[in-house]
Amino acid sequence: MDKKDDYPNSLHTANINLSKESLRWKGFINHWTDSELMQHPTPREAIWKKNKATLWYYPSSQKKYKTPLFLIYSLVNQPFILDLLPNESVIQSFTENGFDVYLLDFGIPREEDSDITVDHYIVDYIQRGVIRAIHHSNAEKISIVGYCLGGTLAAVYTAISNEPIENLILMVTPIDFQYFPSYDQWVEALRAGSINVDDFIDAYGIIPAEFVKFGVRLLTSPVYFSHYLSLLNRSDDPNYVLRWKLFNKWTKEHIPFAGGAMKQLINDFVKENKLIKGELMIREKKVNLSDIKANLLVVSSNLDHLVPKEQSMPIIDLVSSQDKTYKLLQGGHTHLFVKNNKLPDYLEEWLPQRSDPL
Repeated sequence: MDKKDDYPNSLHTANINLSKESLRWKGFINHWTDSELMQHPTPREAIWKKNKATLWYYPSSQKKYKTPLFLIYSLVNQPFILDLLPNESVIQSFTENGFDVYLLDFGIPREEDSDITVDHYIVDYIQRGVIRAIHHSNAEKISIVGYCLGGTLAAVYTAISNEPIENLILMVTPIDFQYFPSYDQWVEALRAGSINVDDFIDAYGIIPAEFVKFGVRLLTSPVYFSHYLSLLNRSDDPNYVLRWKLFNKWTKEHIPFAGGAMKQLINDFVKENKLIKGELMIREKKVNLSDIKANLLVVSSNLDHLVPKEQSMPIIDLVSSQDKTYKLLQGGHTHLFVKNNKLPDYLEEWLPQRSDPL
């Protein structure tokens, strides 16, 4: 064929490539200008409030199990990561597979909340929230699911609770604070008494969100910045761009931290490692992990820079649970996405087998 005959085809291909490239850059640039994002796609209602906290109820449209799920998220981020997009929502995957879900959203603390401690979160928020969820659901038992620092609080609560907890699921949860590979020098100085954070925290009362974000960035850079390359490479895909923007919004929107709780976490958990030693006290009650008898599932990720598996695994040997499982996933700290409302592989059999059917 004459080269002249091939010219229109070449021009057509070039136009297609140019159009695709234009769409890709448009998607990338829109990230910086489009701030309207959809959140909370799964139907819900607030059934209890305390201070800034809200207990959200997500009813299952095709309920199969009597045992509801009570979700406890971290104190440093907002929990909308659990309900990000339709068909890619952790919460929706639970409700679509027959579970009623309750989510405790601690809200955003303000200056007047500087004296809130871990004790308050455990007893006044989590325990009261669980009791409210049990009464609301008319359930005989409940499953507790804790994420990151919310899992630490969940483990502490389960150890001292009188409520009927059937299952305890801990997702990328720090339990043993002896192991701090990224903060080793800082933690050594803290434990040696070279650093005293109490005066600093007292001066602020509420730790600003920017301080919280900076601490997380120390652990996740350059991983944090590399995701912009992923956006550029796939910005011609509107669904990917929306997912990316929602996730990026979540990573940026750290929330302030109550000074009382921060001091307790640094001194009792990080410095003294009291939880793992059985020396932690909550409202004058000793916290013994051996008092946990619920079915236990502990999940870690092999590339987690925030909560390495060494911080999560020790609880397996300390609880009295007869049924206990440890899962190591391939991924990072935020390995929470689901597809087509399916339960994640590690929960697909484990959770239904340990929940009372209707």
